[in-house]
Amino acid sequence: MARQASRSRVARRDVGDLSIPREIADSLCSCGGVEGLVERLPPDVLFLRMREWYQACADPVRLKILSLLMVQPLCVCVIKSVVKMADSRLSYHLTILKKAGMIDGEQQGYYIIYRITPGAREFMESELKRMGFPCDVGRKGIHDTGG
Repeated sequence: MARQASRSRVARRDVGDLSIPREIADSLCSCGGVEGLVERLPPDVLFLRMREWYQACADPVRLKILSLLMVQPLCVCVIKSVVKMADSRLSYHLTILKKAGMIDGEQQGYYIIYRITPGAREFMESELKRMGFPCDVGRKGIHDTGG
């Protein structure tokens, strides 16, 4: 009951059809109301792209593949030897990463050499740092802290 009473004491203000706390209403009005707030959002296509990248990263195998490709470009046979899975399963994971725009494959003779894209590299570096993983990402590899 005390919790409900304290909520009712919050200064409220009406903004359009909304009755919201005064602090939020004042801030909302200063950015142009709900319409101004919506105008500041990124385009929906960006949210779709973000979802695609997060879905591509939702599997530990794909994260491992991206991490391998952060060290150096690789052919499928090397990736397969590390992730230890059947060709069809590996192909499935590589296709998801390619469709998301996180890796590129270039035919070199009988081999396809896979590389992480610059945007995916930045994304992975950012996520690794955010997770508190000390790394010097690049040709030295993500496990080499340089010291």
